[in-house]
Amino acid sequence: MIGAALLAVLATTPWVKLDDDARAKQAQELQKLPLSERLADVAEGFLGTPYVLSPLGEGEGHDPDPVIRWDALDCVTLVEETMALALAPTRDQLLPTLNQIRYSGAPAWETRNHITEAQWLPHLVETGYLKDVAKQWGGADTRVLKKVLNDETWKAKMAQGLALPESARPRGEYALNVIPPELAVEKLARAPSGLVLVIVRSDRPWLVTRVSHVAMLLQTRKGPTLRHASRSSRKVVDEPLGSFIKRNLDYGKWTIEGLAVYEVQTPPSLAAAATQKAPAQ
Repeated sequence: MIGAALLAVLATTPWVKLDDDARAKQAQELQKLPLSERLADVAEGFLGTPYVLSPLGEGEGHDPDPVIRWDALDCVTLVEETMALALAPTRDQLLPTLNQIRYSGAPAWETRNHITEAQWLPHLVETGYLKDVAKQWGGADTRVLKKVLNDETWKAKMAQGLALPESARPRGEYALNVIPPELAVEKLARAPSGLVLVIVRSDRPWLVTRVSHVAMLLQTRKGPTLRHASRSSRKVVDEPLGSFIKRNLDYGKWTIEGLAVYEVQTPPSLAAAATQKAPAQ
């Protein structure tokens, strides 16, 4: 059984500084932690990693960026890579797990889950990677925010920039359960580390999403804290949730209207493999 001191050292080793073998060994040792702790420790290995918008792609075609990398992240890929590292039971399953998180089908630009409330979140809930727990923590104060995607939305500049074929353009009304921002610190004070927080802003009909950011929740001596890839800080940082909300509530007319909250789970596709995993080579 690994000692607590050694585990702490492993948990704080930056992923970018490890070769493939050392990275696999570190990920394997972290499998011994409960999932909420594992997620926090995996994300700790990304602290300080530079922020780069959309650093991952398919390695070819419309987005030739690498399918996985360790030297750059944005807010979504921080959460995706953290989940994959925490959940994949063996090194051979890391990339397949990341692909299952990022895509609805074989990896391709058209099958990537681009739009948070219409694709990314519904896919992760349906496949068992995430569970909506906003009502659990928000109680009676939980609100519902909606986003409508229609033909007019897809004619707008942002939607056209995605260059998605007609068959890959979701349409309909998509709802998110959210905790009001002014209550989030209080409501999440007792929530476990490792939850995924989704920042939902006021609706702009000409945008395909009203989600501006995703992050991991930590519990620290400063209270609820975001571990997130911050565009303003240009790297992955820890920031008190209250400070993040305060400065973003003042962000012009596109203010925060709620925080959706999700619990990371081991999906059925990985549950059997996790019980039969082989030791890292």
